[in-house]
Amino acid sequence: MTHGISVSTRARWVAGAALVACVAAATPATAATTPAVSCTSAKAGLADKLKRDITSALANRKGTIAVGLYDRSTKTTCTLRSSTAYDSASVVKVTVLATLLWDAKKHDRYLTDRETTLAKAMITKSDNAATSTLWKQLGLTKIKGFLTAAGMTQTKPGADGYWGLTQITVTDEQKLLKLITASNTVLSDNSRTYIRKLMGQVISSQRWGTPYGAPSGVLVHVKNGWLQRSTHGWRVHSVGTFKGGGHDYMITVLTHGNSTMNYGITTIQGVAKVIHKDLAAS
Repeated sequence: MTHGISVSTRARWVAGAALVACVAAATPATAATTPAVSCTSAKAGLADKLKRDITSALANRKGTIAVGLYDRSTKTTCTLRSSTAYDSASVVKVTVLATLLWDAKKHDRYLTDRETTLAKAMITKSDNAATSTLWKQLGLTKIKGFLTAAGMTQTKPGADGYWGLTQITVTDEQKLLKLITASNTVLSDNSRTYIRKLMGQVISSQRWGTPYGAPSGVLVHVKNGWLQRSTHGWRVHSVGTFKGGGHDYMITVLTHGNSTMNYGITTIQGVAKVIHKDLAAS
């Protein structure tokens, strides 16, 4: 980082050929600081294969891309930029639903008919108005309470009702996906089943992203997010859980700096495809 700053500072008073040399000299250092995909696995050879294939899938993709994979069956974990913060867009809707269920459980009550209608619209159709209603009903105190209970310490709720600007990371999204896929003290089994049920009913036009390339017979639960802003272009994200074929895994891919929404989708699907393929073959 300091190297980059010193280069730009010198650039103000170094001219012509000297500047070109200066920039050229900085290139290797810049490349060296690009984060690498990191994988570990209890299954021999799987970590190396995933690291190689995910790296290859991202080789020519522009934008800032963060990846998380965890497979319970082979104790496999892969990460890239696991703590980099992104505007959540609609991916935060899973957190909103989890908070609603967590709070209802604390008060020993079922969701009301109104709440179930809003929750279904929020997850299956990514309905923004339904999300705003639930976000306002819950309030930041309850949302922060759930994040604390879930250990999602890197997630910062959006201010002034802007839930789509909640700051999320791969680390915290993977924590949430783990919570909705195995018994724990934060979410009841009924709550977890309900979240997965809605994520399994997402409308077909919104089922892109992490499910791409999942083998037939594997249960798929997904929630995607997309948002364009003046800085960092399109944010395009996908979180998914997958069970079957001897595996129980979850994938998070967060991206920004995409020129179009479709560009981001293609990037995510390139990663997802190799992950599903490598796990299916293991």
